[in-house]
Amino acid sequence: MATIVVPKPKSMRDPNRPASSLLLAQVHHMREAEKNLPVRYHSGIFHKSIVTEGDVARYVRTVTEAIHKAHTDAARERAKAVAKRKAPRRGRVFEIAAAADRTTQRKRPSGRKKKARTKNVRKR
Repeated sequence: MATIVVPKPKSMRDPNRPASSLLLAQVHHMREAEKNLPVRYHSGIFHKSIVTEGDVARYVRTVTEAIHKAHTDAARERAKAVAKRKAPRRGRVFEIAAAADRTTQRKRPSGRKKKARTKNVRKR
C-alpha cells in the first residue's frame, strides 16, 4: 500500500481567505457588545464591510481593546467619585434598651378578611 504524504500547513491563519460563518457570527457578537459602549469607544469600522479573516481579526482586536479601555476608564471614574465623597459625621450615640421580655402578638392587616373554606360540592 502506498503512503500518502500530506504537507503540514505553515499557518492555519490566512488573512486574505474569506471569513467563515463562525467568524462572521463572532463579528455579530462583537457588534452587539460594541453597541452597548459609549459612542467615544466605538471602532468606526462598518461591520458589514468585513469580508476576510484579516478584517475579522482587526475588528475583534479593536472592539476588545475598546471594551477594556471603557472598563478601565469607568473604574477610574468610580474611584474618583469615592474619593470625593465625604465621610459621614458621627453624631451622638443613643443607647436603646431592648425589650426582649415582652412578647408581641402579630396583628392581621386591617381590611383583609380570612377566606372561609368551602367543601367542593358537586352540583346536580
